[in-house]
Amino acid sequence: MKWNAELYDQKHAFVYQYGESVLELLDAQPGERILDLGCGTGYLTQQINDLGADVVGIDYSPEMIQKAKETYPEVSFSVANASKFSFTEPFDAVFSNAALHWVQDHDSMMRCVYNNLKPGGRFVAEMGGKGNVQQLIAATKQVLLKYGYSKQAEIMLWRFPGLGEYTSELESHGFRVTFALHFDRPTALQDGDEGVAKWIAMFGEQYFEGVPSEQKQLMLKEITELLRPTYYKDGIWYSDYKRLRFIAFKEL
Repeated sequence: MKWNAELYDQKHAFVYQYGESVLELLDAQPGERILDLGCGTGYLTQQINDLGADVVGIDYSPEMIQKAKETYPEVSFSVANASKFSFTEPFDAVFSNAALHWVQDHDSMMRCVYNNLKPGGRFVAEMGGKGNVQQLIAATKQVLLKYGYSKQAEIMLWRFPGLGEYTSELESHGFRVTFALHFDRPTALQDGDEGVAKWIAMFGEQYFEGVPSEQKQLMLKEITELLRPTYYKDGIWYSDYKRLRFIAFKEL
């Protein structure tokens, strides 16, 4: 998937703005070595840097990393796969915001995090949890099937795990989970009636691979209208976000 870093920063800044509260869970200390896993355009990585930590940001998207390097040249960024990374010097903490649900191989990702943490190091993250954007996914697939795009309707772009499911996986990979929370967080979309379409353009473009542009626009309008009864409240469009947060320590 090719990311539009400019659109991400301009219209979907809520991704990293909500992540600022996850930084409170991280509680980064001056001098700590911290990895920001799935750093995007680097806003939160810079926040960690400002706290005095020695931070490194990695992301699978070259477009995101390029934007991060241009915006925060004093921070170390590189392109890397969340399931295949390795560093010679271990970290005190691995931090991740709104990225882990994009990872295809969570077993390998957890092993990488574990192997790159110091003994007793912490893994602090927020990701999409069970039921995240469930209504949007259902509406999108309904319209895709209506227009005969059955292959696209079968695409699984994300993994949104339940709390018990995911904490058990962390424990099986050698982590001690000390905090975990699964909660609803309705999230406002920008640009009114265009908000749903722009969210899909940013995060779900793969659903429309091979769909002619004019037909795609018609389909996006139909998806928007399907979501109106539940997404549109008091003049604002809200997506049905459900988030999973956790703190897990590498057991000694």
